[in-house]
Amino acid sequence: MPFNHIFSWYIKKRIHQIDLFRKYPVEVQTELFEKMIVQASGTHVGKQYNFSSITKYADFASGVPLQEYTDIEPYVNRLMEGEQQLLWPTDTKWFAKSSGTTSSRSKFIPVTKESLVDCHYKGGKDLLALYYHNLPNRKLYKGKHLIVGGSAQINQFRPDSYFGDLSAIIVKNLPWWAEIRRTPSRDIALMSEWDAKITKMARGTMNQDVYILAGVPSWTMLLANKVLEISGKNNLKEVWPNLELFMHGGVSFKPYKPYFEKMIPDATMNYVETYNASEGFFGIQDQLNANELLLMLDYGIFYEFIPMSVFKGIQSETVISLNQVEVGINYALVISTNGGLWRYILGDTIRFTSISPY
Repeated sequence: MPFNHIFSWYIKKRIHQIDLFRKYPVEVQTELFEKMIVQASGTHVGKQYNFSSITKYADFASGVPLQEYTDIEPYVNRLMEGEQQLLWPTDTKWFAKSSGTTSSRSKFIPVTKESLVDCHYKGGKDLLALYYHNLPNRKLYKGKHLIVGGSAQINQFRPDSYFGDLSAIIVKNLPWWAEIRRTPSRDIALMSEWDAKITKMARGTMNQDVYILAGVPSWTMLLANKVLEISGKNNLKEVWPNLELFMHGGVSFKPYKPYFEKMIPDATMNYVETYNASEGFFGIQDQLNANELLLMLDYGIFYEFIPMSVFKGIQSETVISLNQVEVGINYALVISTNGGLWRYILGDTIRFTSISPY
């Protein structure tokens, strides 16, 4: 099929670019940082912190304070009401609803066109590129890609704006080449009533030729159980004989893996993990035989790190850049993104298993 030939071309191009940031990680991050500072210099935040005078990372670290959600929430509220040019120069119309990891309170993370295309979509394409690179001659575009996601709703302040789960924002804006292989239909995929949605998803996909599953393990497991219940089959390979890949993220896969291996009794089934959140797409499991995730350095995300041994939230005094991290140390993750987050403390901690590559 033409798509497989087209994707083979993309793989070769993209693997070369990934190899470049593996080899020159600091240079790639520095170039990205400089570009983002210039892009945002005319925004409200850019003027407030004088981005136009920032020429190096040290200026940024000393002149721009660390942020948590409460610090950006007033800007988010103004963006949701239609004001622009606050955090990022292009229009911000989408907001990913996230409970986060440190609070039960809902957060609305701004999603720009740049963060959607150059980060979240890029992450999905790169996962497949790395998968094809590790397992050549795949034919995934022959079949359907079943995405298990959430829902979105119209922003009450602006009819051209909406908020919801990041997965719903992604589905609502998928490029045509991805949409034609996605299942179930969009009206089912974006339903908000979960029980009815799972049943309709199961009925709408169980007779299709599904090659890929993608989603949070817990949601995907609920759908899989419903498919088996309705179809009367013993396992998912009886339903989808060509199923070969589960792309998962959001939570640890470890407690779920035994259940998936029981539902998919196939030694050739592949499981690939991602590290993504409403705020950005950060890492991909680039080796099928290892659980480490490659930190993706050209997604419009500039990384900083706070050693957890000295972490004091936005009052933290020790913040380091990528070239200073060490293997085996727990760090709080700080990000500046093409979604308009600046020195934002994500609420996650990470530990490096390697610094060559990261």
